[in-house]
Amino acid sequence: MALTQPRELLRQVLTHENTHDVEHEKKAAQMVHELRSRVRPSVQPKRKKKISRLLVQEGSAIDQHIREGRFQRSLSLITAFSSLLAGLEVTYEHYRGSYGQRIMYTPVILGLAGVIAGVWATFNRWAARVLMPIVSLLILLDGVVGFFFHIRGIQRKPGGWRLPIFNIIMGPPLFAPLLFGICGLLGLIAAFLRREDDPPSRSVKQGQDVSAWSALLPSNIRREEHVFANDVREGRFQRMLAAATAISVFFSGIEALYSHYKNNFSYKVQWTPVLLTPLLMIGGFGAVWSKWCARTLLPFASLLALLNGGIGFLYHMRGVMRRPGGLKKPWYNILYGPPIFAPLLFAASGFLGILASLLRREK
Repeated sequence: MALTQPRELLRQVLTHENTHDVEHEKKAAQMVHELRSRVRPSVQPKRKKKISRLLVQEGSAIDQHIREGRFQRSLSLITAFSSLLAGLEVTYEHYRGSYGQRIMYTPVILGLAGVIAGVWATFNRWAARVLMPIVSLLILLDGVVGFFFHIRGIQRKPGGWRLPIFNIIMGPPLFAPLLFGICGLLGLIAAFLRREDDPPSRSVKQGQDVSAWSALLPSNIRREEHVFANDVREGRFQRMLAAATAISVFFSGIEALYSHYKNNFSYKVQWTPVLLTPLLMIGGFGAVWSKWCARTLLPFASLLALLNGGIGFLYHMRGVMRRPGGLKKPWYNILYGPPIFAPLLFAASGFLGILASLLRREK
């Protein structure tokens, strides 16, 4: 039955004789089916356009919030998630060391404190302004102190720094504490940002404290803090975050290098974070001086690092499952298998780079 117009098709269905003939019922059902198939294509494109329009509007709103420094809640939640990953990584790394010194408990406690402060700051303005910077500063200091303890641990190994390559690879992970300190840096940045529901433009007046603890600073340092706070609150700290991205990926890349070296680079994919590290470092440090680099190379390299970290996480999970006992002995295999959260810390460097590429440059 070849019908060309939907109206004619509808008229034939409606004016069809009310009969119990089987053939007529089949023809009527066929006409209704054909009518529906002609109507649907006109409706579906409208729905697709509406969904795509909503996605574009949402993406532009997120981009505008980041460029104006109004993403405190989002970054607080990301800080909490980063603290959770870094805290879990430190927990079982220090468990391998049997917690030989009491100071090895501090990153475990501070990692949990970072999670609580980040989640609380997501919903509470006071926690974001007061509690978050205090906890973040402690995390940052603990990362620096841990770095010196790891240097001392390498020095105390047989041969000390006379066998640097062997002892760095087989000793305590040298840059892992500084990666933990990156969580503190994120928390400090989040403390100075504005919340998503704040007005689009609101600078801090001279003498107005951004946080409760800034009143304790000397007057000259407080002036510098005022300038820094204004830049951060307006989303103008691209250079600083780009440099932090380059430093972070350097630490994470070195960790991946000697961790995969221990495994003799059994899989070719283990070379990918090592090769991506210098690319993202060039993008990060290049963005400090070049606006073109901040808009092109930095987001491209950061996206590759983000994807590579996700793929590495799946590979590390597979490595844990392939150990003797597999998921029947989850805690043992996670503790002594490949570091399961390490690739996500590498991906966090990529996330920092993408965030930096969306910000505005300092005045």
